[in-house]
Parts: sequence; structure tokens; C-alpha cells
Amino acid sequence: MSLQRVNPNAQSDKGNRALGMNISAAKGLQEVLKTNLGPKGTLKMLVSGAGDIKLTKDGNVLLHEMQIQHPTAMLIARTATSQDDITGDGTTSAVLLIAELLKQSERFLHEGLHPRILADGFELAKNRCLELLDEYKVTRDTLERELLINVARTSLRTKLHQRLADALTDYVTDAVLAIRQPAKPIDLFMVELMTMQHKNEFDTKLIKGIVLDHGSRHPDMPRRLTNCYILTCNVSFEYEKSEVNAQIMYGSADQREKLVDAERAFVDDRVRKVIDLKRRVCDTGDKSFVLINQKGIDPPALDMFAKEGIIALRRAKRRNMERLTLACGGAPVNSVDELDAQVLGRADLVYEQTLGEDKYTFVEGVPNTFSCTLLVKGPNKHTINQIQDAVRDGLRAVKNTIEDGCVVPGAGAFEIAAHAGLMRFKNEQVTGRVKLGVQAFADALLVIPKTLAANSGFDPIDSIVLLQEEFSRGNLVGLDLASGEALSPVQEGIWDNYRVLRQMINSSAVIATQLLLVDEVLRAGKNLQGKQPMQ
Repeated sequence: MSLQRVNPNAQSDKGNRALGMNISAAKGLQEVLKTNLGPKGTLKMLVSGAGDIKLTKDGNVLLHEMQIQHPTAMLIARTATSQDDITGDGTTSAVLLIAELLKQSERFLHEGLHPRILADGFELAKNRCLELLDEYKVTRDTLERELLINVARTSLRTKLHQRLADALTDYVTDAVLAIRQPAKPIDLFMVELMTMQHKNEFDTKLIKGIVLDHGSRHPDMPRRLTNCYILTCNVSFEYEKSEVNAQIMYGSADQREKLVDAERAFVDDRVRKVIDLKRRVCDTGDKSFVLINQKGIDPPALDMFAKEGIIALRRAKRRNMERLTLACGGAPVNSVDELDAQVLGRADLVYEQTLGEDKYTFVEGVPNTFSCTLLVKGPNKHTINQIQDAVRDGLRAVKNTIEDGCVVPGAGAFEIAAHAGLMRFKNEQVTGRVKLGVQAFADALLVIPKTLAANSGFDPIDSIVLLQEEFSRGNLVGLDLASGEALSPVQEGIWDNYRVLRQMINSSAVIATQLLLVDEVLRAGKNLQGKQPMQ
């Protein structure tokens, strides 16, 4: 009543009604996403208001693209997408675990257990689960290529069909190993994802060099050069009008010609300095020269470069300039006054490829592979977008493995082991009603292997019983999605990222606890005054 006196338009849900609203929202979001989990998960088709179609099974993409209006569901979605922002994976698993924690709590709440008791049990179970994660993690040489390939394959197979995922695995692994520099953090922005709607998805390949999404703008420039010197610069090679308004009077055509020549001389002088450098370094016929400029190059300047056999590209993107100097060597220049051979990079091959109206310039055979390009091809935009989303997750998975220095057995193996460990913890070290919170947390962890089994066409209960029996014999096992039997993820090379599981466990427990402790939902915001309350 006090709230109604302050704001007549306000509404509130109290006690069990508020808890029921939160739990039903979480269960609804879980129902939407659970069919996407794992390599056997199904796809969702997202249709925008304009009729654009997107096919995906990536939880992060779904939660970003879907219009979620329920406040509780929106809170869970934001938590899951922040999981992807931090670790690069685990979005769907985070949603499933949060919803399952609330679902397991529901039966105890109906029996009269106070939410605070469950929250205390969740906190104990979370801390113990993180300890178990440290116990079951496997410390390996994370620069071993075979291990990284297995990690990338595990990640990619959850987003793409098996044949395509296996084809991309080597490219994703080699891309991260190529840009890695000792004693420096891995910068995945140095892996350029370039798309070409051309041929089919299996023609996607890794270019250990740079692919620029534009070409030369002069018909007489060479289309292919070998043994190239690369000059990267940020210099204007075009006539620029003065910033001061001025009126120039001339009395004859000769005076006009002299004025035009004087204006051109300023730009032509810069062009000649580049040409002089080219003649100095390309002293034999097997050497060539490429100019890549961040600013403009006007037609007369392009004509001068073409006559010298120079490929000149204008208006290159800034991020490509950074990648070029990393890959080719040399240094970017902002002036042509003191050019020498030390500012030049090298590349074995530079060539141009035209696809429809689009031009692409390939810079290959670079001395340093600290920057590379994944050229994603596909017959349509749906396929290309799906591959792009999967490759980004694969790159993050390999990067996480290198930085963590360890991996965790996948295929639901950790969840089975953690459930057994939490049940022992409940029986041996926890006393009182808090045990029920620990039990709810342990049972909620089983949602991952249950969902993997259901999505693969197997009975979830039978699969869980089979895995638990095998684990009780001392074997750390996961679920074989092809046969429904138990398998050893360590022997099969199925690995999860340590930081993904750690973040998922931590954030899921925190959000589930906060939602459990909500005893009243108030709809009394300023934007509700004079409007209908949210239903």
C-alpha cells in the first residue's frame, strides 16, 4: 500500500509470485537455447523485421539478435553474453546452468525452504566446484600443435557441421600460432577475417600475409609482382585546395599553364621522391616495388607510378597499415623527404584478384607472420556469417589454451566428476539444511551432459546413469555423441577451456543466487507514470 501512495501506477509482485516469475523466465530461455548445445545441436533461423535471415547455433549470436523483453530473461542474457565477451565461449552453457540452478531450487522452495539457505549452499558448492576444477584440469605444453588442434576442433564442431569444422581446425590453430610473439599478449586483431562470396565454404584458407579488400585504380599498373619492396605511408599524393579562400587572376593562357604546373609540381615532387627510391633499391630486373598509402593518390600521380611499374594502392585502412608493418617489416612513413631502404618491407609475391566488381590485393611470402588473414569463402551470406562466428570462437579457444597453460576434459566429463565430488562434499563436510543447496547445485551441473545426450537422440537418464557408473569405477569419462557410450575425453582429444568453465561456474552461481533472493519485483520506474504497467 505504501508504494501505491507514492506512485498510483506502480505494481509489485511479492514472495513466491516474484520467485515464480524469475524461475519461469529462466526456464523459458533455457528451452529456447538448450537444443543448440554441442556438436549435435540444431540451428535457429533468425528473421529480422526487414526479412533478413540468419542461421546460427551460437548462443552469443542468438542472445544478441533476439528481442528479449522480460527483465529477468534479459538479465540472464546479459550475463551469458558477458561470458562470451570475457572468455569467447560458454554462452549457451551459462544460460542452461543458471536456469537449472533455479529449477532445482524450485522443488525445495515449494517445500518451504528459505531462499537464503539455498543461497548459502550455492556459495559453498561454487567454491568447492572451483577447487574440483583445479584438481581435474590437465597441465600440458599448450604450445603443442596437436593439443591446440584438438581444442580448436572441439570448439568448431559445436558451431559447424563436422566436415567443415575439421577443415577449418588447422587454419585456426596456425593463425594463432603465427601471430604469437614471445613475452607479449596474443592480439587476435592481427588475424584479419576477410570474406569472399565465391566458390564454397571448403575453399576457405589461411593466408600467411595480408589480403586487402581493394586493388589498384589504374589500368596500366601490373597485376602481379614478385620479390617486392613494400612502402607503407600516410602521405597525400593529390592536389589539396588551400584552406584560405583566394581569387587568382591571370591574363593569358600561358599564365594559366604556369599556375597549373606550379600546383602540380608540389605533388609531382613527392611522387618523384618515391620513384627515386624505387630506382635505388630495384637495381636489378628481378626486383619490384609496391606503394600502399593511407591517403589519396590522384590520377596524374597514379599514371607516373604506373609508368615505373609500381603497384600503388590508395586509401588503405588504418588497421591494415598496422598489420602490413608487422608482417612485411619496415616502418610507416608520414613524409617522403628522407626516404631510405630501411623503411621498406619485403614480400615474395603481391597480386590482385578481381571478383565481380570487387578487387582484392594479396601480399604473400612475408618475412614475419605476426599478422595473417583468414580468407572465408562461401556460396551465400548465411554460410559466410556462420563460419565467421565459429572461427572467432575457435580463435579465442586456442588463445585461451595458450594463456591458461592447461585444459579440462570435455564431453561432460568434468560435470560428472564435479557432481560426484559435490555429493561427497555434502555428505562428509556440510551439516544442516545448507546441504540441500549443495545438492541442488550438484544436480544442476548434470544439465550439460543431459542436454548433450538429448540433442544426440539418446535418453538423458540412461546416459547419466551410464557415465556415473563408469566414473564410480575410477574412470574420468564423457559421453560419446555418436554411440551414446562412455568415452575417455583425454584419449579422444576432447578438451574444454579452463577459464570458460571457471567463469561459467562463478557467474552462474552469482546470478542464480541474486535471483533467488529477490522477494519483490517493483514496476515503479519513472517511465511508467501515465503508462500501462508492463505485463
